[in-house]
Amino acid sequence: MTTPVKKRKSVLRRVAEIVITVAFVAYVGYAVSKRWAEVRTVIGDLSAAAIVLSLLGALVAVWFSFLSWRVLLADFGSQVPLAGAMRIFFVGQLGKYLPGKVWPVLTQMRLGKAYQVPGRSSAAAVLITMFISLGTGLLLTAVVLPVLGGQAWDDYWWTLLTVPVAVVVLLPPVLNRLLALAMRLARRDPMPKPLSARAIGLAVFWSVASWVCFGAHLWALLLDLGAGGSDLIVKSVAAYAGAWSIGFLLAIAPAGLGPRETALVVLLAGSVTEPVALVAALVSRLLITVADLFWPAVALLGNRRQRRPIVTAPDIDTVPDPAQPAAPAAPAAP
Repeated sequence: MTTPVKKRKSVLRRVAEIVITVAFVAYVGYAVSKRWAEVRTVIGDLSAAAIVLSLLGALVAVWFSFLSWRVLLADFGSQVPLAGAMRIFFVGQLGKYLPGKVWPVLTQMRLGKAYQVPGRSSAAAVLITMFISLGTGLLLTAVVLPVLGGQAWDDYWWTLLTVPVAVVVLLPPVLNRLLALAMRLARRDPMPKPLSARAIGLAVFWSVASWVCFGAHLWALLLDLGAGGSDLIVKSVAAYAGAWSIGFLLAIAPAGLGPRETALVVLLAGSVTEPVALVAALVSRLLITVADLFWPAVALLGNRRQRRPIVTAPDIDTVPDPAQPAAPAAPAAP
């Protein structure tokens, strides 16, 4: 039963989330309004071809994120058909647009029941996918941060400190011990099987590929807006990965709304003018949202054509674990 103190803390946390999100959005809005004359001119310079190319980059990037998650889920012993895996991941990811980080996890646990995926496997797969995205994103940012120029180093030098932690935690023995500890603390059954080095390596590979495509998505916009330089693609990858990671670490705004755009403008400040950075950040947000809605629509359409029986269970973690032997049947009464 929820106590009055917990209720009060929950309300205060929600109010804080709303206030901070509004503050970041207001800051972005103020920056745009202050330079509106220039921003309006820059927006007019965007071509349809650049928008389409940028959207394609975003769609492929989101797909690669899905592949990173699917590798981990399969390594836990849950081999889900492609249509079902798409439904679990892409529909579940819509929860990130709600305040807090828990909704994608809970939604994927619930959707995974239909495919006999143990709740702990669903939760572990999505949480580790988030952590791998964060770790690889910060690593890419840290490598390129010194050459981004502007205020990037002054404001975000601390990202360098997170890289050793991310590398150590992603080592298979460390990660599996942390998972085992988490299951004990949560009083849940152990994971169906430990993660292999191959699965973690593949998940990291797809995560890096995702960041490259997100960077290409941003690069297409910047290039069309007049930015140049042989290193623009490298800076685009690092700036987008860093902005996403910073928005995620703040763990307040839904889908990093506000903090991500603010960070992206700062990280691009040494490479492009402020109006160009603002337009790129805002258009990028719009196109990423379109990509986030496109894949769930595809998943739901595919699932409608290829229906599969739904497995009902009174609780998420009561779904039978494929790795555990079935209990012997009771003998028939004489």
